[in-house]
Amino acid sequence: MAENTITRAHLSEAVYQEVGLSRNESADLVESVLNEVAESLAKGETVKISSFGSFSVRQKGQRVGRNPKTGEEVPIQPRRVLVFRASNVLKSRINESQGGTVVPGTGTGGTASS
Repeated sequence: MAENTITRAHLSEAVYQEVGLSRNESADLVESVLNEVAESLAKGETVKISSFGSFSVRQKGQRVGRNPKTGEEVPIQPRRVLVFRASNVLKSRINESQGGTVVPGTGTGGTASS
């Protein structure tokens, strides 16, 4: 696991230190929040977290893909995919911490074509 990956344990510890709940209560709270988000997404609902972003589920239709090794056409079945859209506040915060700038119209650092 990468050293800058945030885990449930890290989140629980942060709640423990910031809020003052016991470690078990902090772990239960984090688990509760994550379960609520997961259940809402499974039902197809959008989850919006102010100043952070929104999670939604999008339906993708069936399409024809290609096996890159053989070139054979393969049908890709319809499926639901999870989409995360970061808020402008989060984008700004990320770019400030990296010393980058946001290119107007892209919402990201870099060139308008990236």
